[in-house]
Amino acid sequence: MNWRTMSALDLRAVEAIAAVVHKDFYESPEVLAERVALYPFGAHLLEIGERPVGYVLSHPWTAGVVPALNSLLGALPADPDTYYLHDLALLPVARRIGAGGMMVEALTRHAEARGLRQMSLVAVHGSASFWRRHDFLPVDVPELAGKLLSYDADALYMVRRLDPPGD
Repeated sequence: MNWRTMSALDLRAVEAIAAVVHKDFYESPEVLAERVALYPFGAHLLEIGERPVGYVLSHPWTAGVVPALNSLLGALPADPDTYYLHDLALLPVARRIGAGGMMVEALTRHAEARGLRQMSLVAVHGSASFWRRHDFLPVDVPELAGKLLSYDADALYMVRRLDPPGD
């Protein structure tokens, strides 16, 4: 099992994984490519025996704001205050072996090193229990209610508080 930095050459594999894991949440190849291009430090591919079995797309962002599904960002905020986990997708073969948790902790260290005080995400597909195990808690942001419903009826905005160096 190996997480490695993603490149543009990996986008077909990412699309294939997304089609299995997130069949109800289509995002165009252009949207996926933009996430990688805007913040390559937050784009990683999981391989088992050189076979792509998972990916993560993440980036600095604005707390309390959720990018719309299948939409281009254009740019990252100049003064981000959260580290946003856009997507952590694992094929069934890559689940329950610690790969997801390993990446969450690596991204936590990355966000703390950047001086960010929190991480945020939208939990879908009943994944809230996974995120709770990694110290993410649901946060009610009334302005997000409509956008969360566009994901699924059980979608939750979740936040993990961080302790950046020097605090």
